Amino acid sequence: MSAATPHSRVRAFAPGSVGNIGVGFDLLGHSIEGPRDVAVVRRIAEPTVRIAAIRGDSLGAAGLPLEAARNTAGQALIALRDKLSLDYGFELELEKGIPLGSGLGGSAASCVAAVVAANALLDAPLPREALYEFALDGESVSSGSRHGDNVAPMLLGGVVMATATRMIPLAVPEWLHAAVVHPDQVLETRRARAVLAEPYPLHTVVEQSAHLALFLTGLQRGDASLLREGLVDLLVEPRRAPLIPGFAAVKAAALAHGALGASISGAGPSCFAWFESKAQAQAASAAMRQAFADAGFDSRAYVTPVAGPRAEVIGEE
Repeated sequence: MSAATPHSRVRAFAPGSVGNIGVGFDLLGHSIEGPRDVAVVRRIAEPTVRIAAIRGDSLGAAGLPLEAARNTAGQALIALRDKLSLDYGFELELEKGIPLGSGLGGSAASCVAAVVAANALLDAPLPREALYEFALDGESVSSGSRHGDNVAPMLLGGVVMATATRMIPLAVPEWLHAAVVHPDQVLETRRARAVLAEPYPLHTVVEQSAHLALFLTGLQRGDASLLREGLVDLLVEPRRAPLIPGFAAVKAAALAHGALGASISGAGPSCFAWFESKAQAQAASAAMRQAFADAGFDSRAYVTPVAGPRAEVIGEE
């Protein structure tokens, strides 16, 4: 170990996220306070990546593969090692706090936490932007495609525009808050993507583009009226909503409590809504939970600034 790298073991967390933000499928996302995954990475002499343990009481954690190449976090570290041609390797332990199939970025959080921890163990740590491609490599193991709407906001915090090669942080008004409600349902990402296979009429795509433009302008200007007009999803939500029992009532509850807009978080089944204040988001979260309860599902609510946290190292040895 070089003198520049005094630590042999690093612990890092990655927050949950709201992928798509309704109007920006596979393009926009924001991080949230509350649920998180933790990765503990140890630098080892062997030039390999191995997973020592996966712990946590989150739904689905026990069934995650320990084979590195089949695990999102393991594959992210493999990509990092290969790209940098490292002559050493990493041993990984995961502490899952975000349920899989929740629409809160559970698979993405594991690989982001892992690469942030591993980066701190490098002789010459990389800038945060350089970690993006490795996180995308990891995320693709779970989703079957490379999209950064979850990993990018986890890496940078707040609202981020994620393209195939770039993470672009966007302006977020301090007053903007979200209520994110996760029901006791599981919706696999691959199933949620399958319902999007049929082509869309051109006029619908054009109208959605107008909503996206209004939404992005509203963020830049801090204009609630533009956000309200723009936060409308004509493409993904109509096809995925039938997969989420109670969704229509949950969205209606959010709008009745003054939401600027509400939609499906990521692939679902979690739902989110944006508000002009924390107090509004708190009041609406209770109504949204009740709507899921009326549909027969318990749920957990998170009230968070839209300008949520980014992944960080939380311990070094």
